[in-house]
This record gives sequence, C-alpha cells and structure tokens, in this order.
Amino acid sequence: MEFAGPRIAICSEEFAADPHKFYRRMRKDYGPLVPVEMWPGVPATLVIKYRTAVRILNDSEHFPADPSIWQKTVPADIPIMPMIEYRPNAIRTSGAEHARYRAALNDALAGMDLNFLRSIVERSAAPIINTFCRDGNADVLSQYVLPLVFSVFCQVLGCPPEIGERVAKASAAMFDGVDTDTVNAIMGGALLDLTTLKRTHPADDVTTRLVQHPAGLTDEEMVHQLVLLFAAGVEPPLNLVANTLLLMLTDPRFTTVDNGCPLSTKTALDERLATDPPMANYCITYPRQPIIIEGVWLPANQPVIVSMAACNTDPEMNTGEFLDNGWNLAFSTGPHACPAHARPYGLLLAQEVIDQLLDVLPELKLAVPKEELVWRPGPFHRALTTLPVVFPPTAPLPVG
Repeated sequence: MEFAGPRIAICSEEFAADPHKFYRRMRKDYGPLVPVEMWPGVPATLVIKYRTAVRILNDSEHFPADPSIWQKTVPADIPIMPMIEYRPNAIRTSGAEHARYRAALNDALAGMDLNFLRSIVERSAAPIINTFCRDGNADVLSQYVLPLVFSVFCQVLGCPPEIGERVAKASAAMFDGVDTDTVNAIMGGALLDLTTLKRTHPADDVTTRLVQHPAGLTDEEMVHQLVLLFAAGVEPPLNLVANTLLLMLTDPRFTTVDNGCPLSTKTALDERLATDPPMANYCITYPRQPIIIEGVWLPANQPVIVSMAACNTDPEMNTGEFLDNGWNLAFSTGPHACPAHARPYGLLLAQEVIDQLLDVLPELKLAVPKEELVWRPGPFHRALTTLPVVFPPTAPLPVG
C-alpha cells in the first residue's frame, strides 16, 4: 500500500515543542513507517519501529546512505542541504568508498586518550565558569556547555582557536539550516586550512592521524571527513549535556536524596540517550529500488529517516527501564553506526562537563518553569535554545 493522509512536518516548531506527542500519534495513525516532510516540500519516510529500523540500518545493499540520485531532484539551496548532501566521507557513501573512509576514521579516533580528555575538560572548565560564577545566573547552554564542548573537541582534533572560531560559526548555521552556500564556504575554507596545517606541522591529534593514514586522503577528502567529525563531535554532545542537565535539575530522582544519594550523572545520561537522544531523527538511507517494508511501498532513491527517539521509546522494546540501555539506537547500528572509539569519548565528555559544573555550583537551579523552555525547530536534533539557571554567586576558581 501507499501512504494515505497528510505528511507530518518534523521541522516545525510544533513538532520541536513536543515530539513524543507526535510519535504517539504516528504509531496510532500510521504504524512503523510515517510520511513526513523533513523540510517544507521535501518528503521523506520516518521509521518509528525499533525492529524495522535495525533491519534497514543493517541492510546497506538495499538501503545505501548515498544521497546522490535523490539530491538531483530537490533544490540545491534548501537550508538543511549541508546536513544531508553527498560528501565523500564515511556517513554519505557506500561500498568500497565507505569502507576506505570508515577505516581511516576508526584508526584516527582509536588514538584518543580518555584520560587526556578528562584533564582537558578539568583544565578548560574553570576559566569558562569564572566568566559567570559571580553573577548568580547564566544561560549555561551558550555560556558554558557550548564553549567548553567546542574547545575540548578542537583540542582533541588539534584545531587552533582561530580556525575553530570559523568552524563554530559554520557548524551553528549548518544545524539551524541557514544559507547553504555560506555554510559550505566558511566550513570548507577553515577545514582546508586545518588540513594544510597538519600536513606541514603534524602532532599527536585526530587530524594528523587522518592526514597520515595509509588511505592517502586528498585535501578535499580530508575536508569532508572533518565536516563529519565536527558535525558529530560538537552539536550532539552539547545537546546531550544540556538535555541531561535539564533532567537532573527538574526530576526529583536527581534532585532529592533517596536511600543515601540521588541518582548519578551517568544514570541521567543513559536515560536521556534512551528517551531523548540529541540526534532524534537521522541515519538517512535511500532505497536503490522500490521496496515493500511493513506492507508499505517505499519509492526508490527517496529518503528514509530513522527516528532514534521514537525507536528507543517503541512500546515493543522500551519497558521504562533505562539503566541497561545498550540496545538503543542513540549511536545508531550497522555499518554507519557511530564508531566504537567515539562512543566512550562522547559519554565521558558529557559526564565530565556536567560534573565539573555541579561540583562548582551544586545549588544550580532552573531559572524558569520547564514548560517555558523553547526547543529549536529542525528535523534532526533535539536541542534547547537556552538553558537559564540561577545559583548563589560564587568566587572565581583558581586557574593555572
């Protein structure tokens, strides 16, 4: 059968405000596969059943990730294009091309030292906290989480601050879906400069390991691997941190003492990954031929988006027990899943960023009712616009 009924706009403000209300409606009205618009006038199919998503994500022969054919059928200047267009990197290719990029990425990430990561966060957090700790209030998303996550990731990549600032500007524009040409120009220029720097001045960092990998990546290929790394290494972790902080500041399980102590940061992170992952709808594939899935015809070369948020809360799978959530799709699954070495990095980063803040400002409280917080519209992320907090003014930390 084909879909009957209106497409649901997953890019709208209404969807962003309460996506789980929409997921419940989707299950009732459509079942496992849902007709959606990922941008006005850009149709797609959203997968909201866990087992169906796992089947698709592990079948790259029938569901490749290369959008090249589809891309020719939509306007080149739609604002979300930088997030979904073909790039010669590990997330937008298939077959031998994908295997080559994936191997280079895996090997480069394998050299990350988690103990070094912890020390970077500890060293970098204090100066940032000092910029607002005496005020008694802050938007911790823009004043703390974003600058800290970005600074740490740049240090792991070996990216100097001046190049990082250019990348930050383009990255924010990419996720907000504005001005495709400007995003690509700023991002491409900055990352080419980073590639050139590491070819001439190698160091012990992820970018150098990519540059020196036996795959022999060209400058253009390097730029596109770095686009992927920045897209995955900044926005999702910062949203995971912000969304987890929101949970910890508003849920009595984390704010009150029960049997000795409140639940831990790690528990809060696990729950957020299982209920509201920072990349809520992504892992896009494009069927090679028309194919029937769950009794629905999916047209060839049209986007099929996996809703990690909906699949993780699929009533067939999720019983409400979040402490053991190794099965969830927050990191995806199959050949395009988040690389194994990146997962502990992301989790440790989020935990350290949260714990550093709460160690210094243990009486942190949300400054407004939770219902007044605004979620950024967009088809892919689960992201707050701000996270305003209040706390007793505190003396600056010693630095150095």
